[in-house]
Amino acid sequence: MEKQYCKVGSINPIGSGSQELQLLRNQLQHFNQKAVEAAQNNSALKDFFERKAQNIQKMLQQSL
Repeated sequence: MEKQYCKVGSINPIGSGSQELQLLRNQLQHFNQKAVEAAQNNSALKDFFERKAQNIQKMLQQSL
């Protein structure tokens, strides 16, 4: 049997150029929608989704 190495903590690039921007925009929209839905039930969950959306917004601004 051969040894297998696991790349724990390794990351894969999201994409390149317009693919990356479109993916980030989709994620931003998704987290904003989840924050609105969570606002009715759980404020802690709403805060989590808002923070995720803010982080993605920062990433979008940096890439433009």
